Amino acid sequence: FTLALSAGLIWSFGAPTVRHMVDAQIYQWHYLFCRGVTVATILLIFLLYKEGFAFRHNFKRVGLSGLLGGISLAFAFIFFIFGMTYTSAATTLFMIGTQPLFAGLFAFIFLREYVRAATLIACLISLGGMFIMAYSDWQSGTLLGWIFGLFCSISFAIFAVTLRWQPDTPKFTTIMISGVVCALFSVIMIFLFSVEFSMPLKNVLLSILHGTFVASGLILLSIGSKYLPAAEFMLLSLTEVVGGVLWCWIPFFGVNEVPQIYTMLGGLIIIFSIAFHAIGTRQKVVPPTL
Repeated sequence: FTLALSAGLIWSFGAPTVRHMVDAQIYQWHYLFCRGVTVATILLIFLLYKEGFAFRHNFKRVGLSGLLGGISLAFAFIFFIFGMTYTSAATTLFMIGTQPLFAGLFAFIFLREYVRAATLIACLISLGGMFIMAYSDWQSGTLLGWIFGLFCSISFAIFAVTLRWQPDTPKFTTIMISGVVCALFSVIMIFLFSVEFSMPLKNVLLSILHGTFVASGLILLSIGSKYLPAAEFMLLSLTEVVGGVLWCWIPFFGVNEVPQIYTMLGGLIIIFSIAFHAIGTRQKVVPPTL
């Protein structure tokens, strides 16, 4: 529970970080490249500290689940940045709140993982909030950002399920792979579609800071994933949603982005689903033996 909440809180500072980018819609791929390199580097340092040079043997044990998890997480990185640059931070973040719906669905279909009734009801409530926000973005002409947010949610849900697919898959190596995949894919897109091959120093520093937030939260997420089923763990990590919207709203962080009324309504419905879940699923889950 504590690990999930901490991971979400750390990630929540990513939203105001992206909002301070210079010419965000020009440097999306450049930002993703630097952030991917940062994530991979931090995980490399973490693995060297944790396992020494023996960590290189982990790549032999990654398997299909690790590759799928790393690729899906890399695309979650990508869709998040594009969502943030095409619509409001609140819409993108609240869309991330639908992760439990997809995580629970995928875990039930592919892992036959039991989903509690309270979790299912909470996910359905979240779905209602999601469609209210879709209406808001359709009205304001930013529906593309809503779609990116939806794809981000689905991609991250796939990653969450792969963490539980094969218990012996080296999770931290999977995260490192995601950073490498994100960086390599971004380089390809830069050479294919970008006129600029560099970006302002401010964006570089922001991407490094954001990558640090992402990597730290993912380390906590990977450690804590063995304690809760995928859908429930993703619900608890939604502190990212609440915190991110708040940080972009209050003047202290210099963003001052006030969400639209329908966006807030949909978001509040999702937050209610989190509270409902917390009340309805209070029994402890015994973690598997490592």
